[in-house]
Amino acid sequence: MSALSTPAFLVDEGGMLVFYNEAAGFLLGKHFEELGTVGPEEWGSLFGPFDEGGEPIPYDELPLVAAIRNGRPAHAELAIRSTDGTSHAVEASAFPILTAHGSQGAIAVFWPTQSNGNGVGPA
Repeated sequence: MSALSTPAFLVDEGGMLVFYNEAAGFLLGKHFEELGTVGPEEWGSLFGPFDEGGEPIPYDELPLVAAIRNGRPAHAELAIRSTDGTSHAVEASAFPILTAHGSQGAIAVFWPTQSNGNGVGPA
């Protein structure tokens, strides 16, 4: 995953951020090694995500959470915020990571989209 040029974000079954790659770090403004493993409240307050109006998206409505809970891929258009305050409109697709024992978490990949001028939402 670290060699991917597509931004990717990995969480465990409880939503704990366990890794993101260099491409995601570029969007987020911080390398994973600088942040480390953090819970959903902390990564949510740092990076969002946000809807088209700039409002925080509830944790339960995120593609990562849907992928973990439903054991199926999920997709959404949303905005994330880097540590310098810049918003990036992205499409996020999340896929569950399943083992013989059930869900072990999920991976989300992000595809940057054009912004509407304020960096939030699709053009």
